[in-house]
Amino acid sequence: MNPTKRIRKLTLGATALGGLALGAAMPALAADSGPIKIGVIGEASSVAGASIINAAKLAADDINQAGGIDGRKVEIITYDDHSSASDAVSAFKRLATQDKVAAVVGSYISEIALAIEPWSGRLHMPYITPGAASTKITAAVHKNYKMNKYTFQGWLNSAFLAQSVCDFGKDEMVGPYHMKTAVIMSEDAAWTKPLDETYKKCLPKVGLKVLDEIRFNPDTTDFTPIFNKIEGQHPDVIVTGISHVGVRPTVQWHDQQVPLPMFGISSQASTSTFWKDTNGAAEGVLTQTGAAPDVATTPKTMPFAKAYQAKFGDSPSYVGYAAYDDVNAFAQAIKRAGSTDPDKIVAEMEKTKMVGTTGTVQFYGKDNQYAHGLEYGKGKVTGLFIQWQSGKQVTVWPEDVANGKMKFPSFVKLTAATH
Repeated sequence: MNPTKRIRKLTLGATALGGLALGAAMPALAADSGPIKIGVIGEASSVAGASIINAAKLAADDINQAGGIDGRKVEIITYDDHSSASDAVSAFKRLATQDKVAAVVGSYISEIALAIEPWSGRLHMPYITPGAASTKITAAVHKNYKMNKYTFQGWLNSAFLAQSVCDFGKDEMVGPYHMKTAVIMSEDAAWTKPLDETYKKCLPKVGLKVLDEIRFNPDTTDFTPIFNKIEGQHPDVIVTGISHVGVRPTVQWHDQQVPLPMFGISSQASTSTFWKDTNGAAEGVLTQTGAAPDVATTPKTMPFAKAYQAKFGDSPSYVGYAAYDDVNAFAQAIKRAGSTDPDKIVAEMEKTKMVGTTGTVQFYGKDNQYAHGLEYGKGKVTGLFIQWQSGKQVTVWPEDVANGKMKFPSFVKLTAATH
């Protein structure tokens, strides 16, 4: 599709959610220079990706309701990349050269973020991905800072996601259920390579011996042979890395009555439409995610989720929370810089310490191996685990924010269950 025919929408409305304070006295932007444009590239047809565009619009609404950036409105210009790297790059170049945006938020697909990253450097266009997790994104910034400093990673990278999954496994699978063995089942994608490598290191450390690592094509439609192979190895649990493949493995896990629990990353399961999309087959599915609509990870989490639900009819996916935070981070950086100069925006983004919807948003410095990546850890961003139970997402980990206990459908056989 020709980028000139893609939908571009301006969002200047206000919502009931409280406005965002953009800091103390700073160098002021010229108030008569028109709106400050932020480009947003999303995968509108995917369950998770649609949240990027929606959340960005809501962020602009809230910033504008609070007076904008030094009195200037934030204008969101959106493109649907149709999950295509070439379409995404075309949209990115158009945003930078024709739409004249100050910054771009875009894509939860690592292959797309990696395709955009060099163009971010060539065009000196600040860019942040709200969901792409490949460690190659930040490795490029660390290796060639001068060229790639314009790129930021606004969600936890795959290594941190895997560590979060392992921490959950130790607390909720190895501890209560004495599970000892696991099979890794991940789609073959850029983001799952470092995910699986970290799984293979951290799962044994928490007490789960890895019996096998199965990587499947995201275009796979029949998971029967995969599940049959896994069952034949008699693991206690399946550890997942699933995003682009969508609902198929979940539906077939349920329909084939696979007697093994699954936990890990199932990106589509983070949205409230997943239950309907799987016709209820999601019962018992566990996934790591950024935040949940009924848990106050920070004071901003629940108000954002409530406003999102009221405006769009469902809850945000993990990339929705991140995209909302990312637009706000750019807005605050522009405010502090008193300018839309890209180098000044980058310098201020590097100083970010902002309470967002998923935790305190900060980025690693250029000397860190994860340069410009979202910082992981206690007091920063760690994520949580939700489980689908009777059509609802229930937060089950960590214990200090959990609002329910794990439950599984009757066909799942838990080993050595103690409660």
